[in-house]
Amino acid sequence: MNPSPPSPWPASANPPPQDALDAARLVVPASLHDEGYQRPIRSRYVDPLEVIWLATARRLGLTVRRDPDIFSMTDGTGLMAFSTRAELDADDCLAQMTLHELCHWVTNGVDSYHQRDWGFALWDQIDVREHACLRLQCWLATRWGLRDTFGPTSGFRQYYDALPADPLQPLDDSEWEQVSTRIARQAVARVQGDPWWGPLSQAMQATADLQAVLRPFLPDYHSEVEGDPLPVWWTPAPGA
Repeated sequence: MNPSPPSPWPASANPPPQDALDAARLVVPASLHDEGYQRPIRSRYVDPLEVIWLATARRLGLTVRRDPDIFSMTDGTGLMAFSTRAELDADDCLAQMTLHELCHWVTNGVDSYHQRDWGFALWDQIDVREHACLRLQCWLATRWGLRDTFGPTSGFRQYYDALPADPLQPLDDSEWEQVSTRIARQAVARVQGDPWWGPLSQAMQATADLQAVLRPFLPDYHSEVEGDPLPVWWTPAPGA
């Protein structure tokens, strides 16, 4: 018979045998464990990234709510609604969707706060300001090293991913691209003032800090969902 391979753990990592003997012998006193005890629930667990971006929305006069019957919506009174997690793609999150909506607000001007969906007619043709908004979003994300992490949801990711290293440069010489970049440059200038820059820059920096905290753990991450093929959202894209 082949001998068992040596244990990779030191013997000192085990407790003394007496602990197991005492565990088998002792019965917990009733005064120390009440079977009828009901644990008080005094807080709700919220993902740290959601805390950052829910607070940021609040700082800018917006209230976020979930609604399974919509994808995203603003009502012109400060309500910003997103679909529930079950209805969104696996890489969609409140932070990314909040950032995108805030970029719409900046791009369309501060007064668009009072218009439903920032003044967009959502079911008509694509508005050139949508692409300008994506450029602003990319500019902000790139500034904090979060370009891939903070990419947009839906089919607009195609345009976002095609943007050059400098997201304020046109993709071609079409009039569409000339107008898109012009509006985006104006939005970049506008976002660096009130009311947006303070709350937004703090949220972007906090997100980057959180990613830095997680980075050493990412190589050893493995989903608790059996057979999950997706890496964690924080994982940088290859070459990033």
